[in-house]
Amino acid sequence: MELHTSNRQNGASFFGVLSVLIVLGVIFAVGFKLFSPYWEYRTISSVVKATSEDREELARPITQIRSNLNRRFHINQVSLPSQDALTITEDAGMIFFNLDYEVRVPMFGNVDAVVMFQDNYEARKP
Repeated sequence: MELHTSNRQNGASFFGVLSVLIVLGVIFAVGFKLFSPYWEYRTISSVVKATSEDREELARPITQIRSNLNRRFHINQVSLPSQDALTITEDAGMIFFNLDYEVRVPMFGNVDAVVMFQDNYEARKP
């Protein structure tokens, strides 16, 4: 019985493993940095959506609706980048909630990622 041995080594080289780890590290770092803005947007959007579906809240004046939204944002520990990010308008018995803003996230050195969020909700005023 003869054993056949190979002169070549099988498996991944040090540099192959290192390059895979670097790529995975970059992907993890980018995902980790972008998680926070997306999570805040999800929370802000759910608060605005819940408000647009609340008949009792919609019966209030626009200034009171905005004040209550700001209170809910504070309770959920989120904030809008600016007051212009959320516009609430009333037209022909409808209330329109327009959420439109962008967040700049520093990535590496002088490289930033810009994440844009836009959502619209409408509700009939009771």
